[in-house]
Amino acid sequence: IRKVNDLFEGQLTEDDKLQFVNALKAKMLENAALQQQAHNNAELQFHNSPDLRSAILDAIIDAGDAQQAMSMQAINSERLREALLDILLGPGQLYEALRARGVAPTAL
Repeated sequence: IRKVNDLFEGQLTEDDKLQFVNALKAKMLENAALQQQAHNNAELQFHNSPDLRSAILDAIIDAGDAQQAMSMQAINSERLREALLDILLGPGQLYEALRARGVAPTAL
């Protein structure tokens, strides 16, 4: 977490940064060429692969595009926002997580 925190500037939370890194990892895991190289090479050889440098740039672009596409769909669709709320309040346990943060309650 400390390494990731040192990389980015601005109004970003630790969670924002970790989600970004996890999204990049997920995109890179989809890359068939990297899968093959990781399978066929030692870690140091894989680390030095020129394909790895281009793959991270592709992953950054793809993750950004996916995030933007999902955000725009959610902004433009009340039905989608309601469905997301159902997920967050159900299996996402948003209410329970917020209560667990321990903030003193205030009356509505």
